[in-house]
Amino acid sequence: MLGKLGAKGIVGLLVLVAGIGVIALKSLIIAAGMGLVVVGFVLTAWGLVSGVLESFGMGAMMGGGNFE
Repeated sequence: MLGKLGAKGIVGLLVLVAGIGVIALKSLIIAAGMGLVVVGFVLTAWGLVSGVLESFGMGAMMGGGNFE
């Protein structure tokens, strides 16, 4: 998975984790909420991209399509 992200993606992921870590130093509850928001956003984007790819007949590319 990390190979597919590329250098910018890995740096972005590290910055995201570091940012949530800095927030966690002040408040664990707020950091947990922000982590859930980020995960929800990623899952929503994944669902949207999967739907678009599925409509073009490439649903299996995101790991959730039918293998007919």
